[in-house]
Amino acid sequence: MAFLLWILAVILVVSGIVSLIRGQMLWGILLIVVGLLVGPGGVSLFT
Repeated sequence: MAFLLWILAVILVVSGIVSLIRGQMLWGILLIVVGLLVGPGGVSLFT
């Protein structure tokens, strides 16, 4: 389960960075924050 959360967190952070590059600041920041919260190093939403 931790591996799946790690993959999900990486996808969210990468898509957030891509959104920032494309000029969607609020959406990019939101995706990065959610990715950091979901990741196993952060506060997991599923535990």
